[in-house]
Amino acid sequence: MIDNICTFFRSFTVNGFPLWVVLLICVGVFLASFMDAIAGGGGIISVPTYLIAFSGLPTYYALGTNKLSAGIGTVFSTARFIKNGFVDWKLFAPSIVLALLGSMGGTWLQLHTPDVVLKYLLLVVLPVVAFVTLRNREWPDEPGDIDFKKQAAIVWAGALVIGAYDGYYGPGTGTFLMLIFIRLAKLDTRHAAGGVKVINLSSNLGSLFTALMAGKVFIGVGLISAVASIAGHYIGAGLAIKNGSKIVRPTVIIVLVLLTLKVGSELLFPEFWS
Repeated sequence: MIDNICTFFRSFTVNGFPLWVVLLICVGVFLASFMDAIAGGGGIISVPTYLIAFSGLPTYYALGTNKLSAGIGTVFSTARFIKNGFVDWKLFAPSIVLALLGSMGGTWLQLHTPDVVLKYLLLVVLPVVAFVTLRNREWPDEPGDIDFKKQAAIVWAGALVIGAYDGYYGPGTGTFLMLIFIRLAKLDTRHAAGGVKVINLSSNLGSLFTALMAGKVFIGVGLISAVASIAGHYIGAGLAIKNGSKIVRPTVIIVLVLLTLKVGSELLFPEFWS
């Protein structure tokens, strides 16, 4: 019986990858999607998972396939926030356009700037973000008092700037947006998370379309891992909506720690990520 199961796992492949490799990808994608639905930053887990699984292949395939599973999963967490009324369209409809424009500009800048420059900048920025997160013991379940015009300016500027960062580099985009929306724009935790999901969904789908047109997506693997992504996003969004700041704050801290480790490892061990 055990021998038959082992034979099946060795013989069954998806896009040329053994079934056990695809299942391991699903585990990583589920954890990434769960974290992403709560506080953003899921790519910190999912992208390295694909890079390891697709070892020896161009990085484009890992990034493109990740966008397929992440994009489909993000639809479900975004829909759950929208259904529960946690997306303020007056604030976030324009943010979608600005984030896309920023992402395009960031990608252009990426082609003209050494990648190591941003990584060193991140090592300076991340401790500051972590300090702000740890300094505040409570994340608000109620919105703060702020003029709408000022709030809109902060949200739209954040969407543009972080959208540019997303196009240039990417990891931690959702977490940075959460911090801007909560700390500066005075949004409550649930509405901030809902806005982040809407922005992330638009950028994911835009990137996915580009990757599909370029033929850089393993569709079979992406669709199977998308099931794990859907489960992670659905469960994570439910916990964020139900528990608000109680679960978002510790998750953001975990994201920041993982992002710092990832950036540091890229600088110290560049051959691992190449």
